[in-house]
Amino acid sequence: MAYVLKHSTNKTISKGKYYPLGASVCEGGVNFAIYSRYAHEVFLLLFDKPDGEPADIIRLENRTKYIWHTFVHGLKAGQLYGYKIKGDYNPGFGMRFNGNKLLIDPYAKALTGKFRNTDNLLLAYDRNSYAQDLSLDIRDNTGMVPKSMVIEDNFDWQDDTPPDIPFEKLIIYEVHLKGFTAHKSSGVKHSGTYLGFIEKIPYLKEIGINAVEFLPLQEFYIDDFLLDKGLTNYWGYNTIGFFAPESSYGTGAFPGSQVNEFKTLVRELHKAGIEVIMDVVYNHTGEGNELGPTICFKGIDNPTYYCLTGSHHEPYRYYMNYTGCGNSMNLANTQVIRFVMDSLRRWVEVMHVDGFRFDLASVLGREEGCFRSSASFFDAISQDPVLNRVKLIAEPWDLGTYQVGNFPVEWAEWNGRFRDTVRKFVKGDAGQLRDLGWRLTGSADLYKDDGRSAYNSVNFITCHDGFTLHDLVSSNYKHNEANLEHNHDGTNDNNSWNCGFEGETDDSNIIRLRKQLVKNHLCCLLFSCGTPMVLGGDEFLRTQKGNNNAYCQDNEISWFNWDDLNKNSDILEFFKKAVAFVRRYTILQRRKFFLGEDLDADSIPDITWYGADLGKPDWDNPESRTLCFMLDGGEEKSEIGDYRLFIILNADSNLQYVTLPLFEGGRVWHRVIDTSLHSGEDFLGVGEEVQIAPPNYYLANPRSVVVLLDKVK
Repeated sequence: MAYVLKHSTNKTISKGKYYPLGASVCEGGVNFAIYSRYAHEVFLLLFDKPDGEPADIIRLENRTKYIWHTFVHGLKAGQLYGYKIKGDYNPGFGMRFNGNKLLIDPYAKALTGKFRNTDNLLLAYDRNSYAQDLSLDIRDNTGMVPKSMVIEDNFDWQDDTPPDIPFEKLIIYEVHLKGFTAHKSSGVKHSGTYLGFIEKIPYLKEIGINAVEFLPLQEFYIDDFLLDKGLTNYWGYNTIGFFAPESSYGTGAFPGSQVNEFKTLVRELHKAGIEVIMDVVYNHTGEGNELGPTICFKGIDNPTYYCLTGSHHEPYRYYMNYTGCGNSMNLANTQVIRFVMDSLRRWVEVMHVDGFRFDLASVLGREEGCFRSSASFFDAISQDPVLNRVKLIAEPWDLGTYQVGNFPVEWAEWNGRFRDTVRKFVKGDAGQLRDLGWRLTGSADLYKDDGRSAYNSVNFITCHDGFTLHDLVSSNYKHNEANLEHNHDGTNDNNSWNCGFEGETDDSNIIRLRKQLVKNHLCCLLFSCGTPMVLGGDEFLRTQKGNNNAYCQDNEISWFNWDDLNKNSDILEFFKKAVAFVRRYTILQRRKFFLGEDLDADSIPDITWYGADLGKPDWDNPESRTLCFMLDGGEEKSEIGDYRLFIILNADSNLQYVTLPLFEGGRVWHRVIDTSLHSGEDFLGVGEEVQIAPPNYYLANPRSVVVLLDKVK
């Protein structure tokens, strides 16, 4: 049954202020403010415990600029609350007010837990039929909805300052916070939590990581259809609390403890010189389409927060779905832009994060259905004194548009073209040389003309969405059966190669070839111009058993099995050496695009391209699979002075006889890397490099990467 909504409280209340939005602790009490343009009545419900009845029901009498507000005297941090809002229920015209549904505050800084949406009562589903969508659902959900929590932002930051590392110096590590330590092999005390992650910070420092890009850490909703199948929303791309840290990653030491535990994680990462980048989802919410639950925005101001569509007779019944997740937030509306900007600023100013990766960021630039690099949201970011100085990374595509290279100058982008080209080249596909040349040198064809640098390109080969690096060289096909969708989910376009056998094998030759290809991929990623992003666990061959869409697998399919660290210690060692190599030879972190010109008057261009015979590469020969280039290290200041690197990328299945450039003055080439060699010989340390004896050529083994260093004899 529904509560009779009427003012019922012994609290002292006064008018309060319309700003800031949300619940704000002030001297003498708490100010509450919530935006709703079309509401008729707004009720604030106060709770003493998460699953209890409301202790007080307060009717908000004051509205300023569509913001309803009140001040409740005597309240303190820790107070639990929610809203019920009355208004028209006319879905065909966009109105979905329902006074029976408890709503979380869009500005809630913490929630008491996850939605109890497995009860017999549904949160607010109108999913049974179109007819039920026409009638008001009178079932009350107050006991099932987590309560918003009043939070006071006192925290000992211990003089925390952001590392402020430039893009060209970053090695980004994309990682799921829980999955990093959830497995029993992690050996941490608080597994799967913010505090558990802290225990593994020394590992990140050891392997050379200086930025972590976390999968979503904002409070997210778990869909009924997943719970019905015994699965869950593991990745978290279904945000419902945009100001609140995910509660399930906290220890639960006390209500709201996840807020301070999140801050503790950021503080400790900063102490280690590691930046924090959050993957954020402002393109849609967890409320889904017209048949989805009413949790927050639908019941507060549906036509403001969402892009709506429909028929002539019912113009606003349905939701525009640029995301594939049921709805799209209306970033053309000034209140929605304000909401997103307020959220982002809180994560920077109060929670101290260093940047954001925006999921399906093309949606954020849609106005009137079309992507625009001058969209209102991008303009708002560019003029904001807090946000225009942090790292902004776009996933530059959505369900209907691919915008790699088209974002504003302040934005970096996940470079999907780098991923696709390198995957195709390493597995030996024909016709990749010309595009590979662009990708290795920062994708100037995508970023140079609009004033961006090579490091606006975030280069990656694997990410959370797809195969791990282990599975990329072990599977020709996806194996998503555990997702219970008959293996129909996930992409079929993987550009993977199993090296002759599908899945795990004991064949030593196949295992060796797979590891060789993994090393090739790591060289292409780390030695290319651009900002490298590594999928967490690839450095020791984490596997998802061929699942390329593990979004619903909160189990050993997705978790880091730390036993593999010892099993694949050779790959881990190669990765650590490769990161150290990039830091030592600074030409590999060059911010500017290569020009093919002599810029330091040593008669050697900054980059010179070669074929195997010292001639020009056979760029347009589809059968050519070998590319060589030389970098002039003198173009970038370095502790080691003048040097040159000669890199051979041989994706051919045949041995290649590669002629090497000659120099005067007693300088000769030395081998540093040859991925075809056994561990220990494949990557030589400083001072251990092997001189290449005359005549001046190198036999590049099939499917190998070779790096030579020019040194004085």
